[in-house]
Amino acid sequence: MRIIRTEQFERNYTSLPRITQKKVDPKLKLILANLTHPGIRAKKIKGAKDIWEGRVDRFYRFTFQIEKDTIILRRVGTHEILRKI
Repeated sequence: MRIIRTEQFERNYTSLPRITQKKVDPKLKLILANLTHPGIRAKKIKGAKDIWEGRVDRFYRFTFQIEKDTIILRRVGTHEILRKI
């Protein structure tokens, strides 16, 4: 598996507090190693075809798609990002 970061993901990521960015990085490593790892709590987003969400911490999430052997990171931020799919 490999990861691609969209421009939107990059913009969201750089606007996060530095402490949150430090939490995102290990989660991305986890998702590469094991999509079903309980620390990520990955699940499909209801009503959004082929878009998943993963957990950074209690307040932050990231969204992604899976295409063949690639994870495409779409957005990262508070729960609000889940409303803007």
